[in-house]
Amino acid sequence: MSANLKIKPDPVHELIKSMSKAEKRSFRLYATRIDESKNAMFIALFDAMDELPVFDEAKILKKSGVPKAQLANVKSYLYHQLLTSLRQSGVDTYDDVSLREQLDFARILYAKGMYKQSLKILDRAKLQAMEKLQFTTALEIVEFEKLIESQFITRSTTTRADDLTGEVQQLSYTIQKANEFSNLAIQLYALYLKRGHVRNRNDIVFVEDFFAKNRPKFDPRNQGVYELLYMNLSSYWYSYIMQDFVACYRHTQHNVDLFNKHPMLKRSLPDLYFKSFNYLLESLFYLRHYTKFEAVLSELHEEIAEQKNIQNQNAEILARSFYYANRLNLHFMDGMFSSGLEVVPELLDFIEKNQNKIDQHHILVFYYKIASLYFGNGDAKKSISFLNKIIDTRDEDVRSDLQCFSRILRLVASYESGDDFMMEYQIKSTHRFLVKMNDLNVVQKEMLAFLGKLDTFYRSDINELFRKLYEKLLPYESLPYEKRPFLYLDLISWLESKMKNVSVQEIIRQKFLQKNSASQALLGI
Repeated sequence: MSANLKIKPDPVHELIKSMSKAEKRSFRLYATRIDESKNAMFIALFDAMDELPVFDEAKILKKSGVPKAQLANVKSYLYHQLLTSLRQSGVDTYDDVSLREQLDFARILYAKGMYKQSLKILDRAKLQAMEKLQFTTALEIVEFEKLIESQFITRSTTTRADDLTGEVQQLSYTIQKANEFSNLAIQLYALYLKRGHVRNRNDIVFVEDFFAKNRPKFDPRNQGVYELLYMNLSSYWYSYIMQDFVACYRHTQHNVDLFNKHPMLKRSLPDLYFKSFNYLLESLFYLRHYTKFEAVLSELHEEIAEQKNIQNQNAEILARSFYYANRLNLHFMDGMFSSGLEVVPELLDFIEKNQNKIDQHHILVFYYKIASLYFGNGDAKKSISFLNKIIDTRDEDVRSDLQCFSRILRLVASYESGDDFMMEYQIKSTHRFLVKMNDLNVVQKEMLAFLGKLDTFYRSDINELFRKLYEKLLPYESLPYEKRPFLYLDLISWLESKMKNVSVQEIIRQKFLQKNSASQALLGI
């Protein structure tokens, strides 16, 4: 078997390996209380799986003593018991699990005809749900209260029915509006994954029309916190696609402020909390606001170190993923590519350990950032090796613009490395790909034409060729429809480095030192 061949993970083994020491200890205590004939067998299977770093059925059968004919049944039973144990331990960790437990208790009491006790638990759980901003659970609780009050003589009064009806209407409205904006946000995110930033006037008209038609109506005098969060999130994605990064900054800063104003949101929506950090950092990156970027990145690092708002593994993986991505972005801003490369081994180890928990899109974005760091640091061959990981991906859901610019950068890196014997073939292949993706803009046309001419010029004339391309491309850097290539690859700095015969890192570092103070005034921060 090839060493590079990935072994398909086993769900039970994967779950066991994800458990903390405390969770495993709790499971063993829970398992010893199960008085069944299967008890010894499923615990033995658990211990065998826990010992092995990689799933190996033959070794597991030998270590556990479970007959092969019974393995599937015992694994299924073990999986159920693991989830039951984790749910019990999660009552003290997750607000929604704790509230769900209270609702379950109320249903049990209701089934036994103990209506007043059931209502008492529901009333207490409803108050907790509202305090913790768990509105969906609160609505379910109120609906259950209505069921009990409508069927039995309990503590009903003439105002009780009106109170419950009013609560249902308000909660339903709050949840509906939040759902409408969250639906729009995910639709815009899907649009970005498929098409990337706007490329021309037709794209802008399409996105404007899409946003106008799908944006929910809202009352600014009566907006719930979830509605505000998702309204800002949808506006962020709209602005991001449109390359309006000042608006991106404002919308995502509003969300970070909302989380700080309502700390309970950090517990109920840890994923969105850390995503808001990431969106804020990305906005500041594109605005080149280094001082604010560095301060926010430091806040994110402190959040990860303190762990107080990291409720689960998913939140931790997201937070660390965002931190690594923005650590790299910091060095794209300050031009210190060699410092950025010091992070790469740690980042690759993180990707390797969590490759089943990080989506393909984000892994490929990491590869592009790493490739760009190597290119900026003068190691074109290493850059090409990471670009090939992106180009060799055949996933149609991966952003087409990421594929397009990976091909452009590979062409430039191939020239830089001196490995240009297949340049003509690569240029034609890249041209075909860009036409197929409907992504061939003016900057890309100029780059392909330029690279195609390089081998026809004497070395003494190449500087003049670089100068002419520089003069052609420079105006496009600030044009709304043509500036997109410069978000991915700083072609202008590369051309300047060739003209001045210095490294790309040196050019970008000089620009950073000159322009950093100018970006401060842009946002008024």
